[in-house]
Amino acid sequence: MPVLDWIGKKAVVNHHREVPYRLLHCDKAKSVGDPDAGNLLVQGDNLEALKALLPYYAGKVKCTRW
Repeated sequence: MPVLDWIGKKAVVNHHREVPYRLLHCDKAKSVGDPDAGNLLVQGDNLEALKALLPYYAGKVKCTRW
């Protein structure tokens, strides 16, 4: 199986564990449409956004290779 490797990988391989969880807050002034539709737009750093979504979607997303 191929492995992705780069210079400095050892320094950042566990960086995601140091990034704190953040709570998602709905900004009603920027919200449009049906609030019960289940759609969500998250603005921010990708790692922080993914960690904020983790409690809601952990184990519910399946990624497959083509």
